[in-house]
Amino acid sequence: MELTFLFVEWLGKPAWMWLGFLGIVIALLTFDLGVLHRDNREIEVKESLLLSSLYISLGLAFGGLVWWQLGPEPAMNYVTGFVVEKTLALDNVFVIALIFSFFAVPRLYQHRVLFWGILGVIVLRAIMIGVGATLVAQFSWLLYIFAAFLIVTGIKMLVMKDAEPDLANNPLIRFMRRRLNVTDEHYGEKFFIRKAHPDTGKMTLFITPLFMALVLVEVADVIFAVDSVPAIFAITTDPFIVYTSNIFAILGLRALYFALAAMIHRFRYLKPALAIVLIFIGSKVFVADLLGLEKFPAALSLGLTFAIIATGVVWSLVKSRTEIERVA
Repeated sequence: MELTFLFVEWLGKPAWMWLGFLGIVIALLTFDLGVLHRDNREIEVKESLLLSSLYISLGLAFGGLVWWQLGPEPAMNYVTGFVVEKTLALDNVFVIALIFSFFAVPRLYQHRVLFWGILGVIVLRAIMIGVGATLVAQFSWLLYIFAAFLIVTGIKMLVMKDAEPDLANNPLIRFMRRRLNVTDEHYGEKFFIRKAHPDTGKMTLFITPLFMALVLVEVADVIFAVDSVPAIFAITTDPFIVYTSNIFAILGLRALYFALAAMIHRFRYLKPALAIVLIFIGSKVFVADLLGLEKFPAALSLGLTFAIIATGVVWSLVKSRTEIERVA
């Protein structure tokens, strides 16, 4: 049997590397849904932290494979992208928690929404990254646009306070309620339900609040991808590194959600740290040019990124603990 197709290059890497990565992702999702969460149940904080540790370990282990196959610089770029994407995902957790609260999604079924949401993210990110990689390859000056966008975004995050999303007046929710048959009641794990229409009495297909929550989770990811995709392209333009670091970070988000949703208030100073990271990542594109470097050193980029985020995490935990002790 001919296996030459495995060595055909696609987006700069042989097909076997892409197929191997997709095989790992499919195996993890199958294990998650088919073994760990075959039945709907609530996920406790302890289990969430254990699963998160597993996903983070697997993500870093994949970075070791990247080092083995492609070398130290791609591996350090992968880990930098993984850390940045994982940190950006914290904002996503806050929004997802608001969506679940707004639609009163029972904890029993939140994992189901997140699982199907992750599948949608894998496809959507592939499309966005594929388009981005093609455009950057054709128009290299787009990197400077991405870099400038990151700097502006980081500055806005530092100086502007976030307003809580007004889901009651969200145009997408209003559109679904106006144009589709929507039921206000939950029907277990079902996204769709057939029941008698209140006006005609005919059996009609309705969407449930669980499906509306899923749609908003997918849209939220597209919005957050506007930050994360330019950020990773400012780190590296290798589509394989860009996509794998994004997906491994997102795979663990579902597991981490249940722990973070319970203690997101303790990471108050992480957002300013993330803003500084975005400014740094955007600035290093211009700094490399000013210093006459082909690329900003990957090791320095990873070290500074990790140091900034770690400082934000530690400072948040210390300050929140001090405030809790003061109140007690």
